[in-house]
Amino acid sequence: MSKICPLFSGSTGNSTYIAAQTGSILVDAGATLRGLTAMLAKAGGTLEEIAAVLITHEHIDHIRGLKPLLRQTGAALIASQETLEVLIAGDRVPAGTAVIPVESAHPVEAGGLLITRFATSHDCAGSSGYRVTLPDGKAITVCTDLGVVTEEVRAALRGSDAVLLESNHDIEMLKKGPYPPPLKVRILSERGHLSNPACAAELRGLLESGVRRFILGHLSQKNNTPLLAESAAVAALVDTGAVRDRDYLLSVAAPKGNKVTVL
Repeated sequence: MSKICPLFSGSTGNSTYIAAQTGSILVDAGATLRGLTAMLAKAGGTLEEIAAVLITHEHIDHIRGLKPLLRQTGAALIASQETLEVLIAGDRVPAGTAVIPVESAHPVEAGGLLITRFATSHDCAGSSGYRVTLPDGKAITVCTDLGVVTEEVRAALRGSDAVLLESNHDIEMLKKGPYPPPLKVRILSERGHLSNPACAAELRGLLESGVRRFILGHLSQKNNTPLLAESAAVAALVDTGAVRDRDYLLSVAAPKGNKVTVL
């Protein structure tokens, strides 16, 4: 049995637990060690089983608990070379940590899981998404913090058995919301975050490629609501003739305390 659970998801913190019989990993560590430990236990996991921590990029909501987590677990650290350089320079990596750079053409292994990195369009160097192939051949793909979906991203998402995809903001809420204009421009740019309509538009093609489990993640707590993100996704999939809970499963990740999706 394999599973995925967003332990934390959203503007305040992000970390996703992926587990198989051979081992487990975290994608990002954007919460305190105490919080990560508590949410991991709620998902049926333990710190001791974490073989590696995959970091998508260096923003604080993805690395807040990274250093104490690595120190506590002895897990390997996996990220793009650019991200690793920033993390090491910023004293986010304890001495003695096994540091494993991963690039798009060269997957790496941790805990019996095959990890393939793909580049994402975000406002930092070396930003990444990850496709994790399980021992039974199933694949889970995590993709947040991107302003636009490129062909490289689509290729990584297609045919996955479960996809966690960013549905960050409702465009009108963002435009009318409290953020200063420069931040709004950044979020709406091709190096910002994926809107509800942009996310929903991708789901149609993913369903056609064989994806049947969707998790909408990294929702803004000020510029989105779970209902708006979910409604946009369902409306896009209705247009394909697909029926929810028959042809596909869809959930929206809360900031913390999410249910486990079993594959």
